[in-house]
Amino acid sequence: MDSKYDDEKYVEQRLKVRTHRQVVGGLWDEIGTLQFEFMKQRGLRPESLLLDVGCGALRGGVKFVEYLNGERYFGIDVSQSLLEAGYAQEISPRQDLADKLPRGNLQCIDTFDAVPFGKEFDYALAHSVFTHLTLNSIRLCLENLAEVVKPGGKFCATYFRIPDDQATGVPQQQQLGIITHGYRDPYHYRVADFQYVIRGLPWVLEDELEWGHPRGQRMLVFSKPG
Repeated sequence: MDSKYDDEKYVEQRLKVRTHRQVVGGLWDEIGTLQFEFMKQRGLRPESLLLDVGCGALRGGVKFVEYLNGERYFGIDVSQSLLEAGYAQEISPRQDLADKLPRGNLQCIDTFDAVPFGKEFDYALAHSVFTHLTLNSIRLCLENLAEVVKPGGKFCATYFRIPDDQATGVPQQQQLGIITHGYRDPYHYRVADFQYVIRGLPWVLEDELEWGHPRGQRMLVFSKPG
């Protein structure tokens, strides 16, 4: 990965002065609930196996663990510090959640390689991950997730969009005053960029939509043909 969150010292320093909920961007309940409701609308059920890519401090994870059957939620993130803070402060104090989420279901992985879990997932979700990645890293993510999402499964990922006729290098103002770029974090992309990056991979870009994100991130839905 290539965002500021792969700098563990940076994350550790931020956690010393801010809560884990603030470090991952705040809007904890709002965005956590938004992710959860969206995935349910896309067919997530209590028996589904879900991989949360870039799960961080479990802003969405808490909602998913509450809903899913035991040991059906798995998460990967580039930051060990965020994983530890999320588990210690969001999961461990609640026995009902701790019983459903073994600590081993959360792993610090910087290559999107979830093969070691030994699972075939029904769904994968990457909230606010592509917004911090170059196109090459997005390709790596899609390649590696294709190894663990079962045929017929779906991968949902958020991103910042620019108009098809806008030059990549021109900064774009998003909602809440966020400025995105084509050359540095936070990144923006066209829909056509994702059509290009999945060439040769077992993914179909099934949908691209506005889904009510407070910062204007849009949602991509990739499906893996059965």
